[in-house]
Amino acid sequence: MPQFAHTPYDGSKKPFTIGLAPLDVSTWIEPDDHLPVHLAEKTRLYAERRDMVFAAEAGTEAAQREVFDALAAHLPARFPDVYRVEGGRLHVAPAGMSVPLRPEEPPILAASRVVQEDLVLMRRDERGWRLVAAALCFPSSWSLKEKFGRTLDEIHGPVPDYAGAMAARMNRIFDALKADIPVWRLNWSIYPDPELHHPESKQLPRDWFNAPSAQAFIRVERQTLTRMPDSGDILFTIKVHVDPVADFARHPDGRSLAAGLRAQLLELDGPQLAYKSLAAHRDLLAARLQAIAEPEPVA
Repeated sequence: MPQFAHTPYDGSKKPFTIGLAPLDVSTWIEPDDHLPVHLAEKTRLYAERRDMVFAAEAGTEAAQREVFDALAAHLPARFPDVYRVEGGRLHVAPAGMSVPLRPEEPPILAASRVVQEDLVLMRRDERGWRLVAAALCFPSSWSLKEKFGRTLDEIHGPVPDYAGAMAARMNRIFDALKADIPVWRLNWSIYPDPELHHPESKQLPRDWFNAPSAQAFIRVERQTLTRMPDSGDILFTIKVHVDPVADFARHPDGRSLAAGLRAQLLELDGPQLAYKSLAAHRDLLAARLQAIAEPEPVA
């Protein structure tokens, strides 16, 4: 039976809204059955493409260390069957790997090796909230090299309707975020494959869905924002879930989920469809979802 960890397209949330809610700290990190595979992919990317998936400004070392220490304390306490501290190392049992508690590599990179989430550190200066350190292996069509060092507003520049009221509200949220009240949100996109590492620009065309054999995968990002109490920096975590659209047909709530996703697709305007690279594929995808939501009766 297919499982869907998060379904923000079911009508409970609207796309292209901030949609932040208070986060239960016990759910900060979200390991699942894909943990060994995802960590192995991170290891490969750090070995083969480190310049693409890691960056950090000088002066962020203490904040990175704060992130590492917070995770090293949280993970074994919250998930003792998955994580343990032993012999000066943080062990990840399902993945058969560990990292030292005093890593020689940048601490945020070491922390990223043991969780499925990507880790992004934002810091406030005279320009605003800037991306100053990140271990980001699984971007959803954006490049760390392009975004590194940029402000919150610059990073979200391509998002439809972000400039203006939404930008002002996001900056107020970051400014007001309290260390003991983290927040979280979800968003979704649709891709032609289940790959996690998608650093290509959103502006690149994706001529992928017109072939009869083409598949579609829902990519859900679970994002959290936590202010680190010592540095005052904000840790942004991103956990990617990938589910085949075809699995709706085998899920007990699949018909309603397909109907919900179809409704959200049809409500997107032109700029929103373009941002999600769905302008050329919306109608075909909507038809496929309709067939799942309201299948033809068997004669």
